[in-house]
Amino acid sequence: MSEERNTDAIDAVVGAWRRERPELDLTAIGVAGRLGRVAMLTTPMVEAVFAKHGLKQGEFDVLAALRRSGKPYTLIPSELSATLMMSRAGMTSRIDRLESAGLVERALDPEDRRSFRVTLTERGFEVVDAAMTEHTANVAKLLSPLGEDLDVLDASLRRLLTSLES
Repeated sequence: MSEERNTDAIDAVVGAWRRERPELDLTAIGVAGRLGRVAMLTTPMVEAVFAKHGLKQGEFDVLAALRRSGKPYTLIPSELSATLMMSRAGMTSRIDRLESAGLVERALDPEDRRSFRVTLTERGFEVVDAAMTEHTANVAKLLSPLGEDLDVLDASLRRLLTSLES
């Protein structure tokens, strides 16, 4: 990792706590604060890319899940809900908006007529692919100051997520 030491807004907070509570190891507080601040600062920049494609983050997530599922780019709502870790009611409203925009189609599930299948339309395929291309470039640019440290951060965050999700 780089030996370069920059200061940020979190340093001021941690520094104040170190002054007031010198017996505490505040390393984890600094890391957690930075993770939150990075998310707060990058979210609007990520959402701006989706907005250029007429999407909100959640709508992109649905289209992306369908696109990642492979041909025929079809899932049932419960699969989408599980993939995106959200309620079925919330999923229904997203699907309604995407269907109104012509980006997905709903059809009764021939294997279970109590359910239906959600399929990416040709227009939905084009929109999600264009948005994903721009999103990938945008995130790469946002994280570019990390340089070679990006791989180390990726591995560290993967290890943390694995622990938290178990």
